[in-house]
Amino acid sequence: MNEPKYKRVILKLSGEALSGGKGFGIDEETIMGIAKQIKRVQEMNVEVAIVVGGGNFWRGRSTEGMDRATSDYMGMLGTTINALGLQDALERIGVMTRVQTAIEMRQIAEPYIKRKAIRHLEKGRVVIFAAGSGNPFFSTDTTAALRAAEIEAEVILLAKKGVDGVYDSDPRINTSAKKLDHLNYIDVLNMGLGVMDSTATSLCMDNKIPLVVFGIDDSDNIVRVISGEKIGTQVKEA
Repeated sequence: MNEPKYKRVILKLSGEALSGGKGFGIDEETIMGIAKQIKRVQEMNVEVAIVVGGGNFWRGRSTEGMDRATSDYMGMLGTTINALGLQDALERIGVMTRVQTAIEMRQIAEPYIKRKAIRHLEKGRVVIFAAGSGNPFFSTDTTAALRAAEIEAEVILLAKKGVDGVYDSDPRINTSAKKLDHLNYIDVLNMGLGVMDSTATSLCMDNKIPLVVFGIDDSDNIVRVISGEKIGTQVKEA
């Protein structure tokens, strides 16, 4: 097995990545496949923290008429469902895992505490951050950037479903869309590329946190990225 390129990473998983082909809820085979990839990464002595989205249960921005803050809090609960599902899948294959939530739910998870999260990582546990940042009006992309800065992760791995990197236009609409192998943060902001929202991108830029955007559909891609293979799209300083 190749030497890992990174020692501490944030893996950002969308809710859709856990739903498989169903588009809603959690697909058992899919979540177990992701859990097995994470176990392989952990066996490379890489410290893994995960931020999960909740779009497979609730996507607040698509609602009309509902109070935005209420809708966002509902989405945070969706991320917690996903975090618990992923924790269960990991622990079934022998990976020690802790879920930390930005909104206190002490019966089912720990509250987020930076130093405790880092200590878990140092002890070889996977840490899953749920409930976003605990604040409405901020995405789980922003949570990934925030947590990466706090725990001093070396990179954010953005695992996308149905796409293998960043393109100059939507490849599902434009068959001539060109894949971009390297970008800097300003390109992402100026071109309006759908890598992360602008708040998350700016936070990564300010804290010099590189991103790797890649497809989750290939069962080996997380390991390949950790090993330093040039897949997907890399976003970093100019």
